[in-house]
Amino acid sequence: MLRSGDTAPLFSLPDADMENFDMASVRGNRHVVLFFYPRDNTPSCTLQAADFSDHEDAFNRLDCIVIGVSPDDSLTHAEFRDEHGLSIRLLADTEAEVCKLFGVWREKVVDGIKRMGVLRSTFIIDKAGQIQHALYDVAPRGHVAEVLALVRELEPEKANANRKKHRRNA
Repeated sequence: MLRSGDTAPLFSLPDADMENFDMASVRGNRHVVLFFYPRDNTPSCTLQAADFSDHEDAFNRLDCIVIGVSPDDSLTHAEFRDEHGLSIRLLADTEAEVCKLFGVWREKVVDGIKRMGVLRSTFIIDKAGQIQHALYDVAPRGHVAEVLALVRELEPEKANANRKKHRRNA
């Protein structure tokens, strides 16, 4: 299991458009919210991805990108994104290699049957590539608000400036 203070592993995976995303490309430039979810088009996963998409602008204002990862393939991700109007980038980890790197590939018991699957988890990674928060086994409802508050702590001066600007425009 990765913990706060650990360096986030570097990886490269295809997204819903089959374009490669390389974690090294954002290091030094942006914070990253990396969330792992079990499957596209399930109620909880849809809720979580939609909530992150709905708040994408708020994350962008804090120099943060949001990336979702599941074992589904790029085509399934594209259908999921298009069907639900998702704006966040979804990465296909079909061999669960990145899930294993982040310690979220776990044995689960579903209906009495043991099988491997993704433990819903979120990592908040700062610009230097250090994990600031490792949140395992999260519940989707209310999770994005919690994550956004934690990201604001990474950029306190930007968050304060945005609040002042918002108050002036109100």
